[in-house]
Amino acid sequence: MLDSLDLRRVTLVGHDASGPDAIDFAASEPGWVGQLILLNTYYGHAPELRLPEMIRLLADPAFTPLADAMIGEAGQRLWLLVHTGRQWGMDPDDQGGVAFASIVPQFFGDDTQPDALAAIRAWTADLFPALERQDAQIAAGALVGLDLPVTLIFGAADHYLSPDLARHLSGLFRHADVHPVHDASHWPQWDQPSEVAKLIMQAAPPG
Repeated sequence: MLDSLDLRRVTLVGHDASGPDAIDFAASEPGWVGQLILLNTYYGHAPELRLPEMIRLLADPAFTPLADAMIGEAGQRLWLLVHTGRQWGMDPDDQGGVAFASIVPQFFGDDTQPDALAAIRAWTADLFPALERQDAQIAAGALVGLDLPVTLIFGAADHYLSPDLARHLSGLFRHADVHPVHDASHWPQWDQPSEVAKLIMQAAPPG
């Protein structure tokens, strides 16, 4: 896609599960990426990493039959989402919030798109092996070898992928800085869009 758009040395922004993909792409294709901006993400195992309970349930192969049964029943699936949302400080009844705009359609589909349950289950099934692969990349020096600026913008109220995790991640890179966003949880770009946009523009000015 970058080639078709004739883009070079892009600023790559990754959030949550797309953060590891952004890091891996920058490490494997350093000529394409001039800067990384990471929002409430993770990479490898870390003492500060706390995975949401629902994600751990879906990821643990020992619980696959239970997870499949719960995800397969609409009421249980909704309960899991509501519980997880509350753990992130979200109001499950806020129809103008990120849950209704983005998360619920992934788990239930809507008038414009089918659900993404197959993709969600594939990603969670590979989560623990992916963390092992990321550990290997860290041990091989792939992250510290990146000679580019890395900006970590984390919602300060996210108790799972937290600012403490951001500070841990910053130590894995050669050039990194951390910006906690107050009054924001796992989706700082939704909770505080102006502040996050300002930080991104400061980190990656146009031109």
